[in-house]
Amino acid sequence: MTPREDTIIALATPQGTSALAIIRLSGNDSIHLTAKLFRGKDLTQQKTHTVHWGTLQTPSKVLDEVLVTVFHEGRSFTRENSVEISCHGSPLIVKEIIQAFLHQGARLAQPGEFTQRAFLNGRFDLAQAEAVADLIHAETDNARQAALNQMRGGFSKEIQRLREELIHFASLIELELDFGEEDVEFAKRSDLRQLMEQLLGYLERLIRSFQQGRVIKDGIPTVIAGKPNAGKSTLLNALLNEERAIVSDIPGTTRDAIEDEMTLGGIRFRFIDTAGLRETTDAIEAMGIERTHTHLRKASLILYVFDLSNTTPAAMEAEEAQVKKLNIPYLKIGNKADKALADNLTWAQAHEALVISASHPAAVDMLQKTILARFALPDVKPGDVVVTNVRHVQQLQETSEALTRALRGLDTGTTGDLLAMDIRQALYHLGEITGTITTDDLLDNIFSKFCIGK
Repeated sequence: MTPREDTIIALATPQGTSALAIIRLSGNDSIHLTAKLFRGKDLTQQKTHTVHWGTLQTPSKVLDEVLVTVFHEGRSFTRENSVEISCHGSPLIVKEIIQAFLHQGARLAQPGEFTQRAFLNGRFDLAQAEAVADLIHAETDNARQAALNQMRGGFSKEIQRLREELIHFASLIELELDFGEEDVEFAKRSDLRQLMEQLLGYLERLIRSFQQGRVIKDGIPTVIAGKPNAGKSTLLNALLNEERAIVSDIPGTTRDAIEDEMTLGGIRFRFIDTAGLRETTDAIEAMGIERTHTHLRKASLILYVFDLSNTTPAAMEAEEAQVKKLNIPYLKIGNKADKALADNLTWAQAHEALVISASHPAAVDMLQKTILARFALPDVKPGDVVVTNVRHVQQLQETSEALTRALRGLDTGTTGDLLAMDIRQALYHLGEITGTITTDDLLDNIFSKFCIGK
């Protein structure tokens, strides 16, 4: 698999009007193509990592005054000749500059193509490349640090260490197969057992870390559910400290999910206010209720709101029974404490519900602390290895299963060729994490999720 030879171009900063914009080029001819349009110093004669002022112009007009940064092959992000053009952030200027380069022979970059070229040119492995996208999209300090640790190769070094130890024994077993008729044992079985047990223990710790990593990277989808008029929309507005949802005494006001995000204690929560759960003949409301059930099934946390002012303990028991069936963590919230019926208040306290009035700031503060107590996470420190990628954890699980089969084979005295097959499978799955073993389809799937220009 070799990098493409052509020169690619893309806007590296967000679309829209801004003070400045950065346009990137990468490829063998990127410096030469830029020199054709640049009026200033001869860019083909300049040292790497130097910045030059001048104008970009076509035969018919001046496009803009710009700063051009030159990067030589082997010393750029992609390890190809590269150029970054800092221009004014008018969308018209950006469009005309890119069009001028397209006429010179460059082509528009695909999503993630700069990072893909960096991977193909050996600047970093596939796990590190994926961390680039995670770093761009990090919204909390923990997410930033986890992505930075992975981009710097912490996770990759651990995977490489595991592979090297397995490769040593795999080569000895393969050697045994070459001397099969002589009944020799190059790979000492007791040492192989000890190694596989150690590797399985470490793989288990990596796989467990994904529970923390998933929360760090993706946040926690939190559904606010309950009967109509329980105070769900009031609670959402109070959590976000803004009038995000319409609040009304009329049942069924919320007919579609309303979502917004906020960060609590370094964790990103996506709060989803949903239509009230009840039987209805209104077709539109029924669609909203069906969407509520869909969100509930996908939630990581449910804030189930009971109306303490207008229900009965038996009804609340029935509501909680339905929530329990989902097998998803939930918090019981007894709302409208200031209007609560005595029996309902007694039930809520006996069933460890958080009793609040959603419109009171103190109650919201109490709720936030309760949520964080449920999802408290340790801070990610430099050097910590935390698995945040679904693809990685799937490959780790496949590796663990292959090693478990090999370990079982040692117990039953399996032949060397079957043992070698399981170890090769483990090596294959570890190699897919870092890109030591990969396919075009895998790369296209990974880098298609990047933004254009990165």
